[in-house]
Amino acid sequence: MYTLLKQIAKAGIVSEPPPETDEALRVTRQRLDDAILEQFGRSLAIRHVDPGSCNGCELEIHMAQAAHYNLEGRGIRFVASPRHADMLLVTGPVSRHMKVALLRTYDAMPAPKLVVAIGDCGACGGGIFGESYASCGAVSSIIPVDVAVPGCPPTPLAILQGILTAITK
Repeated sequence: MYTLLKQIAKAGIVSEPPPETDEALRVTRQRLDDAILEQFGRSLAIRHVDPGSCNGCELEIHMAQAAHYNLEGRGIRFVASPRHADMLLVTGPVSRHMKVALLRTYDAMPAPKLVVAIGDCGACGGGIFGESYASCGAVSSIIPVDVAVPGCPPTPLAILQGILTAITK
């Protein structure tokens, strides 16, 4: 135990430097704030559905909720019920088992229904999965998609820009 504490004291504090100031992120945040205030009166409720992805896009969505991007501070919150949602965020290809659940989620949303498809693996075109016995392919083959955010996985900034594009249409 003593040798471990001695090694910790000798190494000191080791951490990553803070991220550089990103001008594109600052501009996107301001545009997002203005659009949410104008369109939704200060907050945007998002329902996220994963009908069969590899979870890479989900990790980037969680990163967008972290302190650096601060979705919650922008007035964007994730809700558990589609009845409370303004936007549907869909990641990954639609598996045959999730087709009905995705349709029910979409039908339960109040109008206007905004849909953002995220990722190359299926949400934007089927990707490597395509259509098969287990997959229905792209989200756009099941429900209408307003904005498709490409990338495998897309960056949190690209996800924020996709949300911004959807609410300013």
